[in-house]
Amino acid sequence: MDNILNEPAPAYQKAFYTMSEYLEMEKASDTKHEFFQGGVFALAGAGRRHNVISKNMSGELYTALKGKSCQPYGSDLRIHIPENTLFTYPDISVICGEITASKEDEDTAVLPTVLIEILSPSTKNYDRGGKFKLYRDIPTLKEYILIDSESINIECFRLNAGGHWELEEYKTPENTLTIESLNVSINIRDIYNGTQMPA
Repeated sequence: MDNILNEPAPAYQKAFYTMSEYLEMEKASDTKHEFFQGGVFALAGAGRRHNVISKNMSGELYTALKGKSCQPYGSDLRIHIPENTLFTYPDISVICGEITASKEDEDTAVLPTVLIEILSPSTKNYDRGGKFKLYRDIPTLKEYILIDSESINIECFRLNAGGHWELEEYKTPENTLTIESLNVSINIRDIYNGTQMPA
């Protein structure tokens, strides 16, 4: 797994940081960074369409899950995966039940049920590849959803009863995204509303 985190580029020149060093630096930083096996990596800023999609998706989830045990959280919620050391900031995390804090940091959560990343040209390969491989180490993760910000295209990976990940794609505004683990359905048109995306 030495080369799994090939995006984004390292943010600092020091070869190795402890988790404690990373968390202390992150508290003092104005920008967000990922941590993986001693490396610290700067996260890129988000474009207009990315932000519109994030707002739409968060709003749809908030409405659909209001009053239920599973709740959505935005990109300010840091997620830790103890199984592989990754600290990261998914665009949207859905956690069922009370938030369980990381043993390393009380402001960092573990054990999400659904993770959603909004793809941009600079991060889509990492989100589909290395990051998904790391996310699969989360024992509670049931679905991983990738929303393209450059075209109408959503990839939903679901963990089936046999423990294998299956992909379902949604490519037209008339489709409805089904998040089975949450019993939620969202119109694709509503996810891309306001993006001025060509159909």
